[in-house]
Amino acid sequence: MPKMTDTKVRYQEFRLPDVGEGLQDAEIVRWHVGAGDTVTDGQVVCEIETAKAVVELPVPFEGVVRELRFPEGATVDVGEVIITVAPPDAAGPPDAAGPPDAAGPPEEPVRTPVLVGYGAAAAPTARRPRRAAPAPAPAGRGADRPRAKPPVRKLARDLGVDLDRVRPSGPHGDVTREDVRTAAATSAGPAGAPGPAAPGSVASGPAASGSPAPGSVAPGSVAPGSVASGFVASGPVAPGLAAPAPAASAPAAPGPVPAEAYETRVPATAVRRATARAMTASAFGAPHVTEFVTVDVTRTMKLVERLRKDPEFAGVRVSPLLLAVRALLFAVRRHPEINASWDEERQEIVLKHRVNLGVAAATPRGLLVPNVKDAQSLTLPRLAAALDGLVTTAREGRTTPADLAGGTLTVTNIGVFGIDTGTPILNPGEAAILALGAIGPRPWVHRGRVVPRQVTTLALSFDHRLVDGELGSRVLADVAAVLHDPRRLATHG
Repeated sequence: MPKMTDTKVRYQEFRLPDVGEGLQDAEIVRWHVGAGDTVTDGQVVCEIETAKAVVELPVPFEGVVRELRFPEGATVDVGEVIITVAPPDAAGPPDAAGPPDAAGPPEEPVRTPVLVGYGAAAAPTARRPRRAAPAPAPAGRGADRPRAKPPVRKLARDLGVDLDRVRPSGPHGDVTREDVRTAAATSAGPAGAPGPAAPGSVASGPAASGSPAPGSVAPGSVAPGSVASGFVASGPVAPGLAAPAPAASAPAAPGPVPAEAYETRVPATAVRRATARAMTASAFGAPHVTEFVTVDVTRTMKLVERLRKDPEFAGVRVSPLLLAVRALLFAVRRHPEINASWDEERQEIVLKHRVNLGVAAATPRGLLVPNVKDAQSLTLPRLAAALDGLVTTAREGRTTPADLAGGTLTVTNIGVFGIDTGTPILNPGEAAILALGAIGPRPWVHRGRVVPRQVTTLALSFDHRLVDGELGSRVLADVAAVLHDPRRLATHG
């Protein structure tokens, strides 16, 4: 009997870790390796999307990738094995080529409970089914069954569409509702198109009219029960006459189209689900008050143009948002009570000694609010670089959980979408959020005359449990005063 070391290899299993803040599950966004690839200690093997960000996962050992346990797009619980790696000197191909020592005597497909991952893997049919993965390999890596959500499969059944014949167009190679409806319309063909002749029906064309084909019955001599020129005779028929054929069976009337055929359901990303939970909790858990002020920001716009030409700001984005952030930091310094949070359990106001200023960023995966740590201590050039870096990183999907944690105040720039103002919802755990509206020329009274000036509307939402109307009004008035005349930063800062 061969030794265990001759037929089994010790494989290392990499389990989905908790990348921070009590992660429960994550979606595998992209694999960077495949079965048979060689990996090194610390090499990034995949990207996962948590409720807050997309995170790169490095593997903590080296070797040859034996198996990817989940496809791209699968949601995996923390602690689940996502990839197995064989030592660099281990012989034998990955699982796709079959289990090692296949020609030897069969072994029972069980694992020693105390040696997780030790020994040859069981055949694929012996593995327990995965909760979120329809196949053990990523999409495009040998999956046989077309990927489709259960509602899409039901729609295909209702419309009589074979999913195996549908070309998928989904983001991860999955079949969408539109794909099914397109396939159904294509297979149905144009109305009135000829289909296969039914038994006993009369075919059209040269053989059915005109000169008789060999072996056919010429018109005028139709025998009972025979077919000629599109007529059927069922009894004695006078020469030249034929009894009309029974009416062809009409096509079955189409059944009612299911209501879901006119809908498209899009699975929510982890970021979108987290945003939904957070906004619902904030909107219905904190009593919001929103105040507005319209202000002439012509001087601020002139300052923005000057800063863009300043060598100190070379290579960074300078926008009105930068000066709005600086104006809010100026207001926080004058009214530090706005930089706080409410402790519901202990019924206390928690004053924050540092300003971690969040900037709402729209990304392909949803809303993210990374924050600049200790923003109150940064110079204007460093603040500009920090804001530029955070927004760029968020839009590229590289925001880390640390960038999203610990925010104390938030600014959102809805003006970039051409929106004048709004009522922003508080980021959970914060006392205020400032919205900067669109900036544009409006008629304005300036030095006793109505002239066009650059004007915007500011909105400040605050938590009325710890911010009274007076405090909120003073903060908003200070922000407006600085944007109206940025020189206040020097004279009152």
